[in-house]
Amino acid sequence: MSRGRPRNTKPVTVSSERCYELIRRPVVTEKSTMATEQNAVFFHVPLDASKPEIKAAVEQLFKVKVKKVNTLRNKGKVKRFRGMLGKRPDRKKAMVTLEEGHSIDVTTGI
Repeated sequence: MSRGRPRNTKPVTVSSERCYELIRRPVVTEKSTMATEQNAVFFHVPLDASKPEIKAAVEQLFKVKVKKVNTLRNKGKVKRFRGMLGKRPDRKKAMVTLEEGHSIDVTTGI
């Protein structure tokens, strides 16, 4: 189902420095642990990271095949501390779904 202009299907190349910058750390929560049963892994990524960049970085760093990448942005909450207003930083998470037969163990390092 095409809407508008065609997608750019040119493969994205990412330098090794950018790979380590893109995949900051894994998200280890109860929900993300349950998602590993469906071959999904969660990572914190920079706000300017795109889905093709994240896919290329994960494939290059972990030597796996990525099926799809979903991203979500969490806006930082405004909090009070001792009467002073402060704001938590915005965050971006990536849910990386892997092809069948591939897996990433987030408890070990790269």
